[in-house]
Amino acid sequence: MAREFSRTDRVGSQIQRELAQLVRDELNDPRLGMITIQAVKVVRDFSHAKVYFTFIGGELDTKEVTAVLKETAPFFRHELGHRLNIRTLPQLHFVYDESIEHGAHLSALIDQAVESDEKKSADKDSNEIE
Repeated sequence: MAREFSRTDRVGSQIQRELAQLVRDELNDPRLGMITIQAVKVVRDFSHAKVYFTFIGGELDTKEVTAVLKETAPFFRHELGHRLNIRTLPQLHFVYDESIEHGAHLSALIDQAVESDEKKSADKDSNEIE
């Protein structure tokens, strides 16, 4: 019987939970806004982990927030070492997750297309009445 989740997925989920707590409790820079850890993908040998994040508000742009997180990655890794019971701690690579923005853009395009179809349908109905 196959396992439901691989070990890398379980470790990634654990890292995600712990990083979310660390970002919330330890990262006290109001310029960053609210950072959310969306996912953590760990490679099979646990040497590297991509940490996908989003943020809301704050004074900094995406590149600046990514740079701040990359600077704090050694601290996060050190803290994860105290919290996780694994032999190898992965190097953390922070990546801005654009899927939320992409989804919002697609949703806006769909709304625009529906509105356009409704307008064409209303124009067609008004022309048939005349």
